[in-house]
This record gives sequence, structure tokens and C-alpha cells, in this order.
Amino acid sequence: MIRAKPLPKRPPQPLPLDVALMNTLSMVLGGVFAAMLVALAFAWLMRQPLFNLSAIEVQGDLTHNNAVTLRANVAPRLAGNFFTLDMARARAAFEAVPWVRRAVVQRDFPGRLKVVLQEHQAVAYWGAEGDSRLVNTDGEVFEANQGDVDAEDLPLLNGPPGQAARVLQLYQMLSPMFEETGAGLEQLKLTGQGSWRARLDSGAAIELGHGSQDEIQARVRRFIATLTQVASRYGKDIESADLRYGNGYAIKLRGVTTGNAGDQNDGKMKR
Repeated sequence: MIRAKPLPKRPPQPLPLDVALMNTLSMVLGGVFAAMLVALAFAWLMRQPLFNLSAIEVQGDLTHNNAVTLRANVAPRLAGNFFTLDMARARAAFEAVPWVRRAVVQRDFPGRLKVVLQEHQAVAYWGAEGDSRLVNTDGEVFEANQGDVDAEDLPLLNGPPGQAARVLQLYQMLSPMFEETGAGLEQLKLTGQGSWRARLDSGAAIELGHGSQDEIQARVRRFIATLTQVASRYGKDIESADLRYGNGYAIKLRGVTTGNAGDQNDGKMKR
């Protein structure tokens, strides 16, 4: 019997180029179509009423605001639902409310927002008298209704833009020094030329001059060291003082005159 020999296997032939391109194009188009279907389904799902914002929970500092008023004022400015809401804009909407310094906004599935507020803690007025600006404990200037300020004896600070923290820092250094004499530091101002001016609750105006905080403190310390002695000697209150001298200061006492008749309204003395 004669056995037939098996024919040798032929290597697979590559597909024609046009057929390969058609197959690849079909796969790509199929993938794109599937992705579009998924995207459309997801977009449809996100628009369902189930994910509408149904509640806003407000926590944190609520001394000058209340949750009901906040929700009523901010809710109309929130566009979108649980998924599509722009969180940065939502945070900005809450931080635009008076007295709100910082807001942390979080999603709470499926349709709630949780908001934690931090309010400004006012420690001083800022700017000219009657201005609506205030300074918080971090030296930040903010706008608010002064009628909502809890404390009635806040000092008035002033200075060039961006210098509120510096002015507040020097005020916090000088205020205890004046309190030791029974006087209150009512105003502190940094001029555009870099000179410091103060006013006490008695109405006395004090020129502090230029220099670093240490230099200003040294002048005030020297002034306070002899202030009681001078006031008791003449039995008068200080109307103004100039501490810009290198080794002393000049003061003007209420009702005290010096020199000849032509100078009797001057009332200035140097220490």
C-alpha cells in the first residue's frame, strides 16, 4: 500500500492592506460608538431628579449669620446638581457672604451639600473713621456692617494697602505699654511715607516717627517712663507728644503755656 505524503503547511497569508484598514477602522468606530453610548447614558443619569440638590447643611461659626439666611441667599447662586455643581464657585458664593472668612464645601451623596464656615474675628476698624472695613485676628481686611460688631471699643488702624497685618502687630505691642499708664491706645496709623502716628483715648496725638518696631517700642518705653512724672508735676493732661527726637521727646500739655506772651499758646516742653 502506498501512503500519500501530507502536504506541507503554508504560512498564513497577510490580509490585503485595504481589508486590514477596514477591520481597524471598524474596531475604532465601534469603540467610539460604545464610548458615546456610555457618555450619553452617564449624562442622562446625572440629569435625573434623584441627584438634584435637596439640602444644604451649614456648620461652624454662625455668630453673625444663621443657617436659614445663608441657604436662602446662597442657594439661588448654585447652578447644577450633585455631580455638575462647580465646587469652586460654590465655595466663593459662601465666602462672599459678610463675615465669612472661609468655607469648606463637600458633597454628601446623593443630593446634599455640607458646608463648614469660619467667620472673621474682628479686632479693629480699618481706614478712615466711618469706613465699613475691619481687621481680623490674622491682619486681614474685610468688609462688614459695623453695626454687627460685637465689641464697642475696637481701635482704629490705618495704613497703605497690604500693611494691615504690620499695623496690627505694632498695635498689639504698644497697647499693653500704654495701658500700664492707664491710657488706652485708640488709633494707630502708618502713613504713606512710613511714619507712625498714634492717638490715645484721652485725645492726645503722638508722633512716633520712622523706624523698626523695636525702635518705636524703645521710644514709647522712654516716653512712658517719665510721662507720669511730667503729668503729676504740672497736673495737666497731655495734648500731644513728639517722640521723633534722638534723646528725648517734646510734649504739649493742655492749659500750660511757656515762653513770652507771643508764645503763650504754644505750651511745648522738651524732655
